[in-house]
Amino acid sequence: MTDTHEAVIHEALEIIDKALGQMMSRALVSSGEITDVLLDVRSLLTMPAMSVVGAAAGEAERTPV
Repeated sequence: MTDTHEAVIHEALEIIDKALGQMMSRALVSSGEITDVLLDVRSLLTMPAMSVVGAAAGEAERTPV
């Protein structure tokens, strides 16, 4: 179970790092883009443990940042 939690945290950090990398180079970022990133991280962190293992990688790939 700890491995699952660590995988989720790692995946959430990857989503955040990717978004930060893309947003840091821009002067303006829309609130919609910020909301998308926050919702992606929130849904990943609140996902039931059984579905996290298979879905964590797919979540990061679909992040529209």
